[in-house]
Amino acid sequence: MKKIAIIGAGISGLFFANLFKGNPNYQITIYEKNNSLDLDEGYGIQLSVNSIKLLNKIGFENLNSQDKFNPNKIDFYSVNQNMKICDLNISDFNTIDCKYTTLKRSILINYLKENLNTEIIKYDHNISQINYTKNLIKLVFQNNISRECDFLIISDGIFSKAKRLITNNLVKPSFNGSVAIRGVINKKDLTGINLDNISLFLGKNFHNVIYPVNKTEDFNYIAILKHYLKFQEPKNYEFFNDDFSINKFLGGLPYNTKIKKIKYYPVFISKNFYEPVKNNLFLIGDAFFAVPPSFAQGASQSIEGAFELYESIKNNSYSNFHINRVKKLKMIKNRSKINQFAFHLSSPIMISMRNFFLKILTKNKKFLENYLGKVYRN
Repeated sequence: MKKIAIIGAGISGLFFANLFKGNPNYQITIYEKNNSLDLDEGYGIQLSVNSIKLLNKIGFENLNSQDKFNPNKIDFYSVNQNMKICDLNISDFNTIDCKYTTLKRSILINYLKENLNTEIIKYDHNISQINYTKNLIKLVFQNNISRECDFLIISDGIFSKAKRLITNNLVKPSFNGSVAIRGVINKKDLTGINLDNISLFLGKNFHNVIYPVNKTEDFNYIAILKHYLKFQEPKNYEFFNDDFSINKFLGGLPYNTKIKKIKYYPVFISKNFYEPVKNNLFLIGDAFFAVPPSFAQGASQSIEGAFELYESIKNNSYSNFHINRVKKLKMIKNRSKINQFAFHLSSPIMISMRNFFLKILTKNKKFLENYLGKVYRN
């Protein structure tokens, strides 16, 4: 029996463990540094059909239908012109069993956790050393516990400590010149938009998205604002201290007085791809590569990457895993950069041109199949 150790109990690590559930050839253990899982109620995620197809392999279709939502379209709005520009029918990519889905991150995390045996997740295990023998990997944790494994899967997020250990602290994420604001809005506080759709508001140097995360009252709010620093680049989310004022960012945002449970932080992305030198050590999720946040593929790519690695290990064929992941994530990174550039235009002439082309491209099936279909269909 092969031992697989997973560092980090996020979406990618938990889903990866679920895929091996019941497989007698592998023993799976997840090591989580915290004493519990992050079940932040205010955090919504979008899952395109590529990830829903994979989640259904572990029974996700049986999740309570009240805990998720299937939006039909993305409605584009111009904040400066106070009008709807156009809409994009994302349900065109749906199948009978796999539909574009929004839900709370906490619901997905809890589903993945509850699907596993309780002894699989080891809490309060903060990795401090990763050492190699001829065929095994030895893990040493801060609680002086050590374990050996045949495969090590690193999935502890954008600020991955395990990744820093294996790269001698040389591979780090970078601040991408923007700030994210997250929050929750109650349905009764929303007017002038279609509550069955995702609403995307485009403004000068910012965009924000509002969408339902279940079939009750909760709507997720996320805004990305361009923000360059005059001084030292932040190294982590601690950039926002108690003296930081959110009001200067909230001022021009739609529904800014209705947002509750507000959280804000600098946006970090990966600069380069890193390929481990050992053929029994792999990275998935944001630890592999964190893409810019303007394509709504973070969670979906964590799921997709975990499944591709599962297939590679199960079939004892690892040579193409890194190559295929890099190819897909480069495509998403480039599309996300294009999106953010187009969403944040400030010149009135450029905004008018963008709106004109949006109306055309959102109805062009050939363009949509190339721009979205290559991502949504894995």
